[in-house]
Amino acid sequence: MTGIDKSFPGVRALSQARFELLPGEVHALMGENGAGKSTLMKILSGVYARDAGVVKLNGMPVEITAPRQAQDLGISIIHQELALMRDLTAAQNIFIGREPRRFGILDEARLNRDAAAIFASMNLRLEPTVKVETLTIAKQQMVEIAKALSYRSRVLIMDEPTAALNDAEIAELFAIINRLKAEGVGIVYISHKMDEIKRISDRVTVMRDGEYVGTVPAADTPIDTIISMMVGRTLTNEALVIPNAADAPLALEVRNLRRGREIRDVSFSLRQGEILGFAGLMGAGRTETARAIFGADRREGGEIWVRGQRVGIASPRDAVEKGIGYLSEDRKLFGLATGLDVRNNIALASLSRFTGPFGVLDEAGMAKAAQGAIRQLAIKTPSDTQEARLLSGGNQQKVVIAKWLLRDCDILIFDEPTRGIDVGAKSEIYKLLNALAAEGKAIIVISSELPEILRLSHRIAVMCEGRLTGILPGGSSQEEIMRLATMREPAMELRHAG
Repeated sequence: MTGIDKSFPGVRALSQARFELLPGEVHALMGENGAGKSTLMKILSGVYARDAGVVKLNGMPVEITAPRQAQDLGISIIHQELALMRDLTAAQNIFIGREPRRFGILDEARLNRDAAAIFASMNLRLEPTVKVETLTIAKQQMVEIAKALSYRSRVLIMDEPTAALNDAEIAELFAIINRLKAEGVGIVYISHKMDEIKRISDRVTVMRDGEYVGTVPAADTPIDTIISMMVGRTLTNEALVIPNAADAPLALEVRNLRRGREIRDVSFSLRQGEILGFAGLMGAGRTETARAIFGADRREGGEIWVRGQRVGIASPRDAVEKGIGYLSEDRKLFGLATGLDVRNNIALASLSRFTGPFGVLDEAGMAKAAQGAIRQLAIKTPSDTQEARLLSGGNQQKVVIAKWLLRDCDILIFDEPTRGIDVGAKSEIYKLLNALAAEGKAIIVISSELPEILRLSHRIAVMCEGRLTGILPGGSSQEEIMRLATMREPAMELRHAG
């Protein structure tokens, strides 16, 4: 790809961008959110039409005007934002539009057999007939990967493929990638995780502000050099200084929270000015606990106390009225109204504040608040009237954070707050969480990245199979966390503490 230009209303996304891929190569494509990585790959995969430039495949110029044409040319993409049909089965999603038929009738048995064979090649235990809407985000991601593999492509684009996967699932994915490399498949690997880039890629191309910066060998290039290429500056990785919250008043107490096998008698407390990290393996019950506290899922038992008062929370509206905000791990489904603009998304949880007599909205007040949030969080958008769906994934995440900051909730639950966010933006969000804690906000951070949990948390609550198995002090080791994350019963001291 050479000389690629692409503009959207109010923003130039790509300017003279370029990229090359060799057979049997894993080529990492990196850059901050909004650098143009996903846009460039959407042009290659037929989602967007380029404004200028040349695309060559096997040395020959090609015109790719639709995703189906790209697939016919042997180019497949696994998008960062999942694009599955939730009411269909896993097998139906994999072969949608290409279903096997017998005598003109859909051959459901063969459809499921073919899907099962792909799952087996991935070492993935998943029933082909399971409805996608019942799957976790991690399992949905694996279905997306299986769908891409089903095309037997020669060029495979992976946009943040491990964002929702645990370490074991990442190891399986890397084994698949190595097998594809050996078969001569060229893989474009987009990720913000530096350790993954060093482990799996052969070369790294960096983009910044829609332009090509450079291409370097992955093995021989220090991580700091790649980061400097991405952000145009040197990032300091200083440890955050979190004020002690041990003697602060209680903001939240959860007592014996229950919901089937997902949440089993979970009890903990959270103080004002404290960051409580929640760690655990995929399916441990962390997100389920957060959703039950927030009223998004009905709990079967247990009590929730806010600032010393027992409260009834039966819906997210109840939780917000009690001063609790929740940033979901699935921003596209639960965090954003993607068809609305940035301004309305930021104001969404605070509309009563901008509603005047007869239900008339104060558009000027909303604009002022949105523009302040855009400056505070460095959201890359041409204006506050840009549709949220047109932003990069990381900037969409910042809009959701801005929504809860504007609501000024006293208790904030951040579920995977830096998923899909580049290293520069991650550092900004860490500092923001630290500043919120210093202001007295009580914060829960759920993260699959142990270094993130250890860097941010005063205390660390660890879950396994729906149970809270222990609470560790900040500064504990990854080994201590993993011991509790694989412990089926709570630690002795936690059981005795009630």
